[in-house]
Amino acid sequence: MGAPDAIALHDPGSTLSRPWRLSRAAPTLIEVVMNRFAQPVFIAPGLRTPFGRGGGALAAYDAISLSVPVMQAMAAQATPDLLIWGTVIPNLGWSNIAREAWLDAKLDPTVPAFSVVLACSTSMTAAVAAAGMLGKGTDLTMVGGAEVMSRPSIALTAEASKRLTDLFAKDAMAALAALQALTPTDYVLPTKGWANRITGKSMGDHMEDTAKAWRISREAQDDWALKSHQRVVAGWERGFFDDLVVSLPELARDANPRADTSSERLAALKPAFDRTSGMGTLTAGNSSPITDGAAGCWVASEDGLARLPEGTPYARLVDYEISAVDFHMEGILMAPSYGIPRLLARNNLDFSDIALWEIHEAFAAQVLANVAAITDPEWVRETAGVGAAMGDFDWDRVNPNGGSVALGHPFAATGARDLSQAVKELWALPPGSRAIVSICADGGQGTVALLERG
Repeated sequence: MGAPDAIALHDPGSTLSRPWRLSRAAPTLIEVVMNRFAQPVFIAPGLRTPFGRGGGALAAYDAISLSVPVMQAMAAQATPDLLIWGTVIPNLGWSNIAREAWLDAKLDPTVPAFSVVLACSTSMTAAVAAAGMLGKGTDLTMVGGAEVMSRPSIALTAEASKRLTDLFAKDAMAALAALQALTPTDYVLPTKGWANRITGKSMGDHMEDTAKAWRISREAQDDWALKSHQRVVAGWERGFFDDLVVSLPELARDANPRADTSSERLAALKPAFDRTSGMGTLTAGNSSPITDGAAGCWVASEDGLARLPEGTPYARLVDYEISAVDFHMEGILMAPSYGIPRLLARNNLDFSDIALWEIHEAFAAQVLANVAAITDPEWVRETAGVGAAMGDFDWDRVNPNGGSVALGHPFAATGARDLSQAVKELWALPPGSRAIVSICADGGQGTVALLERG
């Protein structure tokens, strides 16, 4: 199928798309992956909280307390052999959220637990890690993550912290006086939408650059955002999300999707990041909102699947790709456009072989730019290092129940939400159907998974 209206290929003169090069890490031969893992690995849907608006119904939680009801509800289905969980926004109150939340949930203390973090790909990375650890008594792993973006910790810079620590060791009263004299430059805050440490730019700032480089229009972004809201709302109305979400006293269903949005309302919003050039296209309507939420899913061997409730959907994790780009040369959220062609080529697949695409919508522009890249044969060949023809891309197979623009994006929860949603969607398709799940991440990284329905 054709791309959404008003999407153009990138400008070869852009600094974001040069130099066109063959990555040294790219495969030079197309090979079939016979056995990615030592044994078959399966993903089964888990559970998640409703996703709440930033500053809204779930703002009184922290990442641990919001993880607890999800872990408890999933543990009621089966006790895992291992727990891998994560959160992205740091908190000095804990170092291993997986273990802390598991114990707060008052679950079996003999289940080991450890934490992972890879920005927005955190809980998908947890799933990949779990897949590699299956076997010899570890047949069923609970993976996931949580983020309460409403309550980021306020921390001091290393310099200010040392200054105060030194004072407290010598003169507590002087340290208290120094606390009162702190200035805004002494604090580390989630300013500018959790800006990248190296560039100082938020993901929205970076995505504006990418949208301009790939000539992704405002109209195309708003059109995709509208589809996302409409599909999430329709999914809730027909009951798609009912068995994926654990209702909380404060919130029974996702708070961000807007049944009343429209093309006209989206078009009326002002740019949220580039507010001065007159060329800004990213708005609050076509970007994922600040969101609170927790989500989990299952990673299992065949024996582990047998421990889940009868009738639980599942899909085989065939292969995965963790990719990274030089974000001084490419867009910071463009790593999936490297990973997707490499993953498909390694498995001798093209776009027509993929029945479902579950693509994380950090921004509508990010989805459109990554697909524009993977459907440009020259770019795929020269930049991603893949010479295989991918064929025609069918947009009707992308995010049939909406994505992060409408649902929201609690960083560490998104991967588990995407995987669970994809497996349930895939389960409604014929056996042998395949899905690609793709998540971009800060730092110029991304994760891509290939799933197959049993």
